[in-house]
Amino acid sequence: MTTSNRQTALVTGASAGIGKATVKTLLEAGYAVYAAARRVENMRDLEDLGAVVLEMDVTKEEDLAAGVERINEEQGGVDILVNNAGFGLYGPMEDIPLDDARYQFEVNLFGLARLTQLVLPYMREQGAGKIVNVSSIAGKMHAPLGSWYIATKHALEGWSDCLRFELKSFGIDVIIIEPGLIHTEFGHVAFEPMVERSANSPYSGIVNRMTEGMDSYEGGSTPSVIADTVLKAVRTKRPKTRYAAGQYAKAALLLRKLVSDRMFDRVIERMVG
Repeated sequence: MTTSNRQTALVTGASAGIGKATVKTLLEAGYAVYAAARRVENMRDLEDLGAVVLEMDVTKEEDLAAGVERINEEQGGVDILVNNAGFGLYGPMEDIPLDDARYQFEVNLFGLARLTQLVLPYMREQGAGKIVNVSSIAGKMHAPLGSWYIATKHALEGWSDCLRFELKSFGIDVIIIEPGLIHTEFGHVAFEPMVERSANSPYSGIVNRMTEGMDSYEGGSTPSVIADTVLKAVRTKRPKTRYAAGQYAKAALLLRKLVSDRMFDRVIERMVG
């Protein structure tokens, strides 16, 4: 069943996890989907399903421009942009080189901002469009060892709120997705470098406790939960500004809203020992 009128969607970070699941869900719903990521070899299955695969590093201007230019030539433009590309830089703030922190912002904020700039002219001309920014519940709360990653998600939330006002008169919706705990490769990618970096650091105690907790836990919602949420948002005529989905997402955000900063600190302290 097709309800999209063959609108064109561009999904970044499509080589795994939430991005790959979102591409599959949008394809099944009848959208023309461009799947973008650095690891092209990990998207061959999406190509077999009908997606157009783009090699794209969101920190490289030439990749972003070439990808959007191709979509403009083949489809006219991007109707739905799903800004999903990102990674988690975790570890004690003191132990992380500032160049690494800057790169975290380049991927999680500035890259998606530049891509958004490139697709907006078409959306404004059409008087319609949807920009879906995949944030995290971390965009509304805090936790130890996540200072740089969480800073990017806080920034993405504020950036998206401002953009929503700017684009409303052009008929363009800006939607924030706030995943909770999702079963992807995110944890290993984020935590393994942290252990190597801080093994002999003054912060090694909390690093070990946090990683032990992650290694022993196999929970989390499947990425399809977020993909279904994205589909619901882009199909809705008047979407919400935010959608929280996935394990613990709604409960965690409610807790953060109800308790004071110091009380929330105590909750986190008990969780990490």
